[in-house]
Amino acid sequence: MPLIIEYPACLPDALQSSREDFEQEAKMAMAIKLFERRRISSGQAAKLVGIDRVSFLLQLHRYGVSMIDLNQEELESDIKNA
Repeated sequence: MPLIIEYPACLPDALQSSREDFEQEAKMAMAIKLFERRRISSGQAAKLVGIDRVSFLLQLHRYGVSMIDLNQEELESDIKNA
């Protein structure tokens, strides 16, 4: 389903970006934030942006988001089950 977000026409220029690049980055930012908040999986986020999952995960560092965000209990459980 399409999502329409209105923004000033001058915004891409102000960010020294093309309209297409700005919109792609906006989609990426939304997907990363939803992933970071654990609202969607990395696979769902990648589909939202139109890239493969590995490429999505490799982009997380550009936004300051960890690829793996486990609390102490989850980490201990993963180590125990490895």
